Amino acid sequence: MVASPKHRFYHRKDGPEPAVSSRNRTRSRLGFTLVELLVVIAIVGVLVALLLPAVQAAREAARRSQCVNHLRQVGLSIHQFHDVNGFFPASGWTIAGPGNPAGKYVGWRCLTLPFVEQQNVRELYDANLNWWEGTNPTVASIPLKVYRCPSAPSGPDVMTAVAKSPRPALTFLTPVAPTDYEAVMGVHPNSINAHLPTPIYSVTNRFSVMYRNSMTRFADVLDGSSNTIMVVECAGRPQVFRLRRAASGQANDQGIGWADSEGPFSLDGASHDGALEACGLGCAAAMNRRNDNEPFAFHPGGSNALFADGHVQFVRDTIPLPTFAAMVTASSGEVISDTDR
Repeated sequence: MVASPKHRFYHRKDGPEPAVSSRNRTRSRLGFTLVELLVVIAIVGVLVALLLPAVQAAREAARRSQCVNHLRQVGLSIHQFHDVNGFFPASGWTIAGPGNPAGKYVGWRCLTLPFVEQQNVRELYDANLNWWEGTNPTVASIPLKVYRCPSAPSGPDVMTAVAKSPRPALTFLTPVAPTDYEAVMGVHPNSINAHLPTPIYSVTNRFSVMYRNSMTRFADVLDGSSNTIMVVECAGRPQVFRLRRAASGQANDQGIGWADSEGPFSLDGASHDGALEACGLGCAAAMNRRNDNEPFAFHPGGSNALFADGHVQFVRDTIPLPTFAAMVTASSGEVISDTDR
């Protein structure tokens, strides 16, 4: 009997191998070669490198927007204080005045608490004592979100304060709550005049809107409320920073917390490395070099400023020091063009 072709095919020793099914071919292709895996890892790494800065920039934009909103609320509280009293709050009181009948050391934030929806905190504060006396340090430990900028890092708990007459050195039972915004009282004439062809600042025209024991009205802001800065960012205090890096071994006696009446300061100018301030022509930086009593923010490229008319503006840190000084003073008669700001 002759074998069928089918039988002959499978019984030949030198015949072709059985065909591999498509399923077996698919299984043999599962998995990656080492080269393919390395290429995928490289592509993912490139995508992460490209996307991470964009994500960080988006997060900072959101933080800066929230920071602006907080400053606007601060501006509204200052304006409401003006509406009630007929003048802006002083940066700090050391004598008897509105909201400070006992003539104690009290800061502008304590006086404007009711206008940032913190009437309960204001009622806890004892106006018959200095801010560091009695139960006031306990009140000062209450965190108030409106005085914080989200871009600023969280520092160590503030449990002590160095002496600043008449305040003694202090130890707190609870951490003092910080602030990232501060009233700028004006300019130091000797520091700023060194950068001008002709000196223009003196003890009579050096002030901004809010300075110690002041009672400035809108009508007193002769340079224009939309041209005059009254509150700046001074973030990270009382921890000391140089170029956004914490400086070890240095203590700051101002800006202890939001209740501190001695936190406000006047503009000097700083060296570009932040090591010096008020050093003449070598101190030409207007901001973001040092945070111990100079404008300072953790935003790339500049900081936010609250103007006397209530608007908030992002000011570039490349602004010339004389131009920034002109925006700080309230009645010195400088002319500031829109291209200067």
